[in-house]
Amino acid sequence: MDTNELAHLAAAIPFAAALGIEVGEVTPQRVTATMDWAAERCTAGGVLHGGALMAFADTIGALCAVANLPPGAGTSTIESKTNFFRAVRGGVVTATCTPLHVGRTTIVAQTNLTDDRGKLVGQVTQTQAVLSG
Repeated sequence: MDTNELAHLAAAIPFAAALGIEVGEVTPQRVTATMDWAAERCTAGGVLHGGALMAFADTIGALCAVANLPPGAGTSTIESKTNFFRAVRGGVVTATCTPLHVGRTTIVAQTNLTDDRGKLVGQVTQTQAVLSG
């Protein structure tokens, strides 16, 4: 699968489409994407829901894993850890994901989430299983 096909993969995932994820760059070394703040993705007080941020990061981490899979393999998240640093009350969240480890049976990806001011909103580290085809 080439990087152009990977960029369209998020649009084919119904939940990613519901989150409004827009993929920017997909390479084995880096994946970038954005997600707009939207009222329907918020908790009380207009704060973007942590679950929406986690789902955003999980989707982008999965794309990073897919970009690093051997031919015919699939992937599934088997572990995810999130740290939240600040609330998002508007604007756009940008995700930047890089692989920390690309192995035979697992891929570990780290996604940094930043707000419009470039401030770190959260960081997600996840482990993706490499599933034989």
